[in-house]
Amino acid sequence: MNWFVTGTDTGIGKTLVSSAMLSLLAGSGLRAVGMKPVAAGLEERDGEWRNEDVEQLRAAGNVDAPLALRSPYLLRAPMSPHLAAREEGVHITLRPMLSAFAELSARADAVVVEGVGGFCVPFGDDLDSADLAVALGLPVILVVGLRLGCLNHALLSAEAVRARGLVLAGWVASVVDPSMLAPQANLQALRARLGAPLLGVVPHLQQPGAAQAARHIDLRALRATAAHAARRAAAEESAALA
Repeated sequence: MNWFVTGTDTGIGKTLVSSAMLSLLAGSGLRAVGMKPVAAGLEERDGEWRNEDVEQLRAAGNVDAPLALRSPYLLRAPMSPHLAAREEGVHITLRPMLSAFAELSARADAVVVEGVGGFCVPFGDDLDSADLAVALGLPVILVVGLRLGCLNHALLSAEAVRARGLVLAGWVASVVDPSMLAPQANLQALRARLGAPLLGVVPHLQQPGAAQAARHIDLRALRATAAHAARRAAAEESAALA
């Protein structure tokens, strides 16, 4: 029971939605842990370098795991990971991220993996966030930032997810612009076109937090897509062994 959370852009609520999912999963009695394989943007607190997204995911889950597993690549500069990594002389590769995910999966019943930025954000010259999603092979949750332009961003993101052979398990609308015109009409258009269940609409919260956002999300629709993804993975494994 694991998912990859991506978004239509940066700053549209991926971490809030991922944390809300963890809160719901932990509240249902599951061992739930969040993972952000690549995090860019650190600030020093209490003598340690911390990333706010990684801290929020840790607080929302109920599994104690080392930082090296929860976020194998922590980069200081708040910019695109490939630029931040280049600045620090870091080469981001799949192996440490996949190894960390495997270890987390052994410790937990559910792992929520949060991507960085949008679906295709580059990690380097030969690797991007979409490559990581494919390597993990997880059902994808798309967080759609509700603002002008969200229809095109959401539909292109969903198309990119499916073009990589991944299951779009569901999507969450995140109200990032409370003054957006015709929000309900935009939601209706997305529901008609995305071809995946709407898991919830997270309003613009004055004090955003996992518990507050969780009140607006329903994960029950994920059961069918999770079962479908598991059956497909089993079929692919059988074909590979044949």
